[in-house]
Amino acid sequence: MDDMEKLKQEIKETIIQTLQLEDITPENIVDSEPLFGDGLGLDSIDALELGVGLKKKFGVKFSSESTENKKHFASVDALAEYINQARG
Repeated sequence: MDDMEKLKQEIKETIIQTLQLEDITPENIVDSEPLFGDGLGLDSIDALELGVGLKKKFGVKFSSESTENKKHFASVDALAEYINQARG
Protein backbone atom coordinates (compact mmCIF):
# COMPACT_ATOMS: atom_id res chain seq x y z
CA MET A 1 0.00 0.00 0.00
CA ASP A 2 1.63 3.25 -1.08
CA ASP A 3 1.46 6.51 0.88
CA MET A 4 -1.49 7.87 -1.11
CA GLU A 5 -3.50 4.67 -0.60
CA LYS A 6 -2.70 4.77 3.12
CA LEU A 7 -3.78 8.42 3.27
CA LYS A 8 -7.09 7.64 1.52
CA GLN A 9 -7.70 4.81 3.99
CA GLU A 10 -7.07 7.19 6.92
CA ILE A 11 -9.39 9.79 5.37
CA LYS A 12 -12.17 7.21 5.03
CA GLU A 13 -11.70 6.10 8.65
CA THR A 14 -11.77 9.75 9.75
CA ILE A 15 -15.00 10.37 7.78
CA ILE A 16 -16.64 7.35 9.41
CA GLN A 17 -15.46 8.17 12.96
CA THR A 18 -16.11 11.91 12.76
CA LEU A 19 -19.61 11.55 11.32
CA GLN A 20 -20.42 8.34 13.22
CA LEU A 21 -21.47 6.48 10.09
CA GLU A 22 -22.16 3.17 11.76
CA ASP A 23 -23.35 1.25 8.70
CA ILE A 24 -20.40 2.21 6.52
CA THR A 25 -16.93 0.69 6.29
CA PRO A 26 -13.94 2.25 4.50
CA GLU A 27 -14.47 -0.35 1.75
CA ASN A 28 -17.96 1.11 1.11
CA ILE A 29 -16.51 4.51 0.24
CA VAL A 30 -15.36 4.80 -3.37
CA ASP A 31 -12.33 7.11 -3.72
CA SER A 32 -13.69 8.93 -6.75
CA GLU A 33 -17.35 9.02 -5.64
CA PRO A 34 -18.86 12.35 -4.54
CA LEU A 35 -19.02 12.73 -0.75
CA PHE A 36 -22.08 14.97 -1.02
CA GLY A 37 -25.40 14.59 -2.80
CA ASP A 38 -25.66 11.39 -4.83
CA GLY A 39 -22.48 9.79 -3.53
CA LEU A 40 -22.10 9.32 0.21
CA GLY A 41 -24.94 11.77 0.80
CA LEU A 42 -23.24 14.12 3.25
CA ASP A 43 -24.61 17.63 3.88
CA SER A 44 -23.15 21.01 4.86
CA ILE A 45 -23.23 20.25 8.60
CA ASP A 46 -21.29 17.05 7.90
CA ALA A 47 -18.79 19.15 5.94
CA LEU A 48 -18.16 21.41 8.94
CA GLU A 49 -17.69 18.47 11.30
CA LEU A 50 -15.51 16.68 8.79
CA GLY A 51 -13.35 19.78 8.31
CA VAL A 52 -12.71 19.86 12.06
CA GLY A 53 -12.04 16.11 12.18
CA LEU A 54 -9.59 16.27 9.28
CA LYS A 55 -7.85 19.28 10.78
CA LYS A 56 -7.35 17.39 14.08
CA LYS A 57 -6.16 14.23 12.36
CA PHE A 58 -3.94 15.67 9.62
CA GLY A 59 -3.16 19.19 10.84
CA VAL A 60 -4.46 20.82 7.66
CA LYS A 61 -6.65 23.88 7.48
CA PHE A 62 -9.47 24.42 5.05
CA SER A 63 -10.19 27.78 3.50
CA SER A 64 -13.32 29.67 4.49
CA GLU A 65 -13.76 30.15 0.73
CA SER A 66 -16.59 27.76 -0.07
CA THR A 67 -15.69 27.17 -3.72
CA GLU A 68 -12.23 25.98 -2.66
CA ASN A 69 -13.73 23.69 -0.03
CA LYS A 70 -16.23 22.26 -2.50
CA LYS A 71 -13.29 21.27 -4.67
CA HIS A 72 -11.35 19.70 -1.77
CA PHE A 73 -14.39 17.91 -0.35
CA ALA A 74 -15.55 16.60 -3.74
CA SER A 75 -14.26 13.08 -3.08
CA VAL A 76 -11.76 11.05 -1.09
CA ASP A 77 -9.37 11.44 -4.04
CA ALA A 78 -9.68 15.24 -3.87
CA LEU A 79 -9.19 15.31 -0.09
CA ALA A 80 -6.13 13.06 -0.33
CA GLU A 81 -4.66 15.32 -3.02
CA TYR A 82 -5.25 18.44 -0.92
CA ILE A 83 -3.95 16.97 2.35
CA ASN A 84 -0.90 15.58 0.55
CA GLN A 85 -0.08 19.02 -0.90
CA ALA A 86 -0.85 20.86 2.35
CA ARG A 87 1.48 18.60 4.32
CA GLY A 88 4.02 18.88 1.46
